[in-house]
Amino acid sequence: MTPLMIAGLSAVMLGTAFLSGIFGMAGGMILMGVLLAVMPLPAAMALHAVTQMASNAWRAVLWHRHIRWRPVVYFLVGNLAAMALWSVFRWVPEKAVSLLMLGTTPFLFRLLPPGIKPNPLRALHGAIMGGVCMSLMLVAGVSGPLLDTFFLGGGMERRQIVATKAVCQVAGHFSKLVYFGALVAGGAGLDPVMLGLAIAASMTGTTLARRILEAMTDHQFRTWADRVISVIAVYYLGQGAWLLL
Repeated sequence: MTPLMIAGLSAVMLGTAFLSGIFGMAGGMILMGVLLAVMPLPAAMALHAVTQMASNAWRAVLWHRHIRWRPVVYFLVGNLAAMALWSVFRWVPEKAVSLLMLGTTPFLFRLLPPGIKPNPLRALHGAIMGGVCMSLMLVAGVSGPLLDTFFLGGGMERRQIVATKAVCQVAGHFSKLVYFGALVAGGAGLDPVMLGLAIAASMTGTTLARRILEAMTDHQFRTWADRVISVIAVYYLGQGAWLLL
């Protein structure tokens, strides 16, 4: 990897970590697209996992007082079950199908009656969503707006949403790193310099975003988060439809 490419990727990681630091979303999807454009899939998946682990872990540290641990436990149960199944079968569906699923699910959630909408504070909901998100993580590299929409449904305030989801994301991306770094790729051979810069850029961008999240109200957070999710979901739908055609 050339110095220019390393510098460019570091800048992208800084910017995407800043975006994710505000809403706890969107940055990972953008970064995944950039990495897939310039790197082989196994290396891109592994590097993406490292950057997202660093970004989310640091976000969890910054907001550790706001973490809700019960939803984390529910989510991890589903994560582990899905990881075990995928490790056995290693089945990968068509990319277009994965993208269409990612784009469709947030809108389906919004059509559900209030009484049955997924809630991260409920054990069964959290476990099911953990399994679904882990499956999407291993198929498409990100769990996309699905996880973001899920965490907006539990009545938690903005810092609790960002902090709790960050812990869940650390576990998910760690599993993805294991899956692509060992089970699938046999080791991705990532540049240690790039890894170090990725971690530093992710932590820096997350730190810079903290003041903006503090300054927002819960209403502003939810309003803008819904808009970001909608834009990302439409992008996924468009990309999936394009691949099908």
